[in-house]
Amino acid sequence: MRVRAAAIVALAAAAAARAQDTVRVCAGGDVTLGVNGDTVVRHGKRIPPPTWPPPAALLAPIAPLFADADVVLFNVEGAIGDGAADKCTVVAKHCFAIRMPAAAAPAIRAVNDAAAVVANVANNHAHDAGEEGFARTRELLGDAGVWVTGADTDATLVTTARGDTLAILGFSPAAPTDVNDLALVKRLVARAKAITPRVIVTMHLGAEGPGAQRTRDQPEKFVGEERGDPVAFARAAVDGGAVLVIGHGPHVVRAITWMGRSLVFFSLGNLVTAGNFSMKPPNDRGLIACADVAPGGAVTRAVLRPTRQLDPGRVQPDVRARAIMLADSLAKLDFRDSVLRLRVEGTITP
Repeated sequence: MRVRAAAIVALAAAAAARAQDTVRVCAGGDVTLGVNGDTVVRHGKRIPPPTWPPPAALLAPIAPLFADADVVLFNVEGAIGDGAADKCTVVAKHCFAIRMPAAAAPAIRAVNDAAAVVANVANNHAHDAGEEGFARTRELLGDAGVWVTGADTDATLVTTARGDTLAILGFSPAAPTDVNDLALVKRLVARAKAITPRVIVTMHLGAEGPGAQRTRDQPEKFVGEERGDPVAFARAAVDGGAVLVIGHGPHVVRAITWMGRSLVFFSLGNLVTAGNFSMKPPNDRGLIACADVAPGGAVTRAVLRPTRQLDPGRVQPDVRARAIMLADSLAKLDFRDSVLRLRVEGTITP
């Protein structure tokens, strides 16, 4: 009996050790924590920014959804710092200049004090305050203890509190990590894979708005800009060795699929976007995607946590789980051969 009990204890210890080796990555979509010096030109008229709650207050309602993460990943949609952005000097219908207050950086870090928090700056608004503002954004995030990815072609090597290492790469429709250059995408991901088997790619691409919910294997444009082919991009990233591909940019939820043993979220939608933005459905729905990544790089489990913005910036967990139903329906439409096994609670298995 004692031998058997000792064996059971040993098995339990081994199972616990394996569980500890798994890293949980929780990612959200687009994040804009208020707008400092916002200039929006819509239908030929400039719209002044309202006064938003502090950035920490904007994130507070959903912070518990990141409590079990080892790594938290956000797309930081805009510059951070004091002073106005320098875009939208000419009247244009689709011009948004985004510069969040400096307090956004520590607010992002405070979402989970125990986790490694990563900000992707490979997007079409990170340079809204010019190159000086971009440098200031990176400086503020770094000073707050936030890892930054997507600023250059080097993978960001993120270390968890337990000592696990992941490589994270951010891509957008602009240099230096252009989503349209698929050979570059595959090469940069493969270079990161040579360092660690846990490679996560975040992609800011695709058309925008309610008409952009479908995911097709073809190039997409928005306001005349080449925004990449989402399926071809994901395939290049997976071929390079990415285990997770996490999308944002369309501002709506898109399909989820498996590519081999790699999991692809084509768009998590809006997470917290306090600005002069439309929150009419489906723009009001978002997803937080949490995936467990084993030491060898395999995704062993993933969970979806749906959110809803009642107004721009006023976000809460969505008990109706509308974003999960959207992702499930879109997956069946766009990837008929992909079996998600999406359960009501939002758990995904291979």
